[in-house]
Amino acid sequence: MRARLKYAALLAYGRYRALRRENVRFRGAFGSFDEAIANVRPGLMAGYDHDRVTPVSREVMQQVPLWDFPILYWLKRLTPEITRLVDAGGHIGVKYRAFGPYLDLDCIDWIVYDLPSLVKAGRAQIRPQDRTLSFVDRIEEAPAADVLLASGLMPYLNEPLVDLVRRLRAPPRHILLNKVVTRDGPTVVTLENFGVAEVPYHIRNVGEVPAALETLGYDIIDSWTIDSLAHRIQTHPELGRAVYRGYVARLRS
Repeated sequence: MRARLKYAALLAYGRYRALRRENVRFRGAFGSFDEAIANVRPGLMAGYDHDRVTPVSREVMQQVPLWDFPILYWLKRLTPEITRLVDAGGHIGVKYRAFGPYLDLDCIDWIVYDLPSLVKAGRAQIRPQDRTLSFVDRIEEAPAADVLLASGLMPYLNEPLVDLVRRLRAPPRHILLNKVVTRDGPTVVTLENFGVAEVPYHIRNVGEVPAALETLGYDIIDSWTIDSLAHRIQTHPELGRAVYRGYVARLRS
């Protein structure tokens, strides 16, 4: 009885916030990317692929928060094995710049794959010191790499991880994933508020990514949760807390 009352209270509170049209970070709970896009509020751009969206949070993304340290640790550990890395969802090269002081990037060919608007912005902002940084807007155009890095991509990825990896020219030896947003129930797509746009944001079933890695022939050799990022969809708090996770996976021999 107590659990049902709590659920009803959360449901009522979330719908109240939705009816008030509060300016929340996450709004709505939809069954698909397309359904989420169809519910973007009038007057806002839909999705990430817009020039006005590319500067949002750019400076923050070029820092190294605590939740990036597992990825940085593994990149540093794997550096002797890495000659080329594909940074899927790498924005304008934000992790290349953030990790630059800690890695010998002159030894790593770092290819960012992202949406056309971000690739255009990234190419325009290449600095003289970005000697090993390049961009593609089709992952098929990236050369075969030792590592696939996807740090923060998974919430915005509108395709199964299996399909993304299979579009690479060859399976990378290692896959590093960070900020994979998960929940105990079925996958839900909400809308993230970017101010000028609303962007579909996938909160995936907790078993989806491990199952995908298994299908692709990878063993998970490290994983972690990022407790400080956990949150609820403000308009649907009854769906429970979203848990952020990271994984390092190695291709089976």
